[in-house]
Amino acid sequence: MVETKSKIEGRPHHSVISAFEAMETAAQGHTPSWLQALRKGGISHFAELGFPTTNHEEWRFTNVAPIARMPFKLADGCGLKVKEKDLARLQFPEVPGKRVVFIDGKFSKELSAKDLAPAQGVKVLSLEEAARTTLPLLSQSIARYARYDENAFVALNTAFAGDGAVVLASPRQVQREPIYILYISTAREDAATNPRTLIIAQRDSDVKVIEHFVTIGEATAFTNAVTEIVLEEGARVEHCKVQEESLKSLHVATIQTHQAGNSHLLSHSISIGGQIVRNNINCVLDGERIECTLNGLYVGRDNQLVDHHTAIFHNKPNCNSHEYYHGILDGRSQGVFNGKIFVRPEAQKTDAKQTNRNLLLSDEATIDTKPQLEIFADDVKCTHGATVGQLDPESIFYLRARGIKLEIARKMLLHAFASEIVNRITIPEIREKLDQQLFDLYEK
Repeated sequence: MVETKSKIEGRPHHSVISAFEAMETAAQGHTPSWLQALRKGGISHFAELGFPTTNHEEWRFTNVAPIARMPFKLADGCGLKVKEKDLARLQFPEVPGKRVVFIDGKFSKELSAKDLAPAQGVKVLSLEEAARTTLPLLSQSIARYARYDENAFVALNTAFAGDGAVVLASPRQVQREPIYILYISTAREDAATNPRTLIIAQRDSDVKVIEHFVTIGEATAFTNAVTEIVLEEGARVEHCKVQEESLKSLHVATIQTHQAGNSHLLSHSISIGGQIVRNNINCVLDGERIECTLNGLYVGRDNQLVDHHTAIFHNKPNCNSHEYYHGILDGRSQGVFNGKIFVRPEAQKTDAKQTNRNLLLSDEATIDTKPQLEIFADDVKCTHGATVGQLDPESIFYLRARGIKLEIARKMLLHAFASEIVNRITIPEIREKLDQQLFDLYEK
């Protein structure tokens, strides 16, 4: 590690190497060899890549300098005890199914469901436990899909992969109730967590997974999350990621999906909190008759920056993909949407649609939107579009004319705009709670 360290000594992120070496020393003899090799590969690639800058085309509108400048320190949560009663204000209430809780990236047995044994063939366990049990499917799947040789944040997460959630749905098993994964950052000091989630839906299985990110402290928490979702032949997955961390939080997430033939993915990305938020969502459609739907809603206030970068790769014929992203931006907030659809030459009969709609509620709010198509097949139906505007004055006048106050009329229109995305979530408890939260968000 000395040689690697020398390459980046003196740069803003040299403390990452020191933290890695300390972690490796502490984990000596307790880490499976395959995971140890994976971590070393991650730190090696991070040392080569470094944190991206605005000189990189993919990061042109998202300046992560505040992350790079932070002295890299792993959060441990040792000084702040989270109790069951604290969850009442953090979690989505009354969500059925199994709850899995992580505090500062570490599995909390006390706050998680008491019985995480397989139910109807769906296994839920922590990454740390899964690594100890040496599940072949785990070592074969983790980091296979999320490329850590190309993305510095994925490389960073891989280097510090220690804990997270593993959801394994057995063949032909249907999990009616969702798996609820709650990631809590205590933010008692400026520190980082690197949660890792792996979801494998085996042949003809059906599973719903919620990932919910929150903070309870006042310091600057940096969350660097990676989620890999694998859908085998005929599998169905609904994945709902809700990020509502504090406005001091820094959040970078990568969701990497891989679909086999006849599989169905329904994905929701809801971003409400965070000072700087970047969501990378990459989907590979690697079989025929695949359905892939990406829904997204981002809400910016004050000086927030919320960035969604999506990429859908149509590798095989007869597949459909649909993207619907809405943004609501107020204050001096900045939104970014960059959506790419790639259609390979052999991916004939592709049907791909991409839509990005944005509302700017102040003169200082901005949005950079760039939907893109790269099509190398000739028998396809592909459309994309983006709109940027303000609340419709005629709609406000119509509501005012019926005796509705201006503030209420404004909230009603914002609520209707957001609900077009939220109502696509099929889990009632999540949908209803988000619906109320978004309605209350613009309370004057």
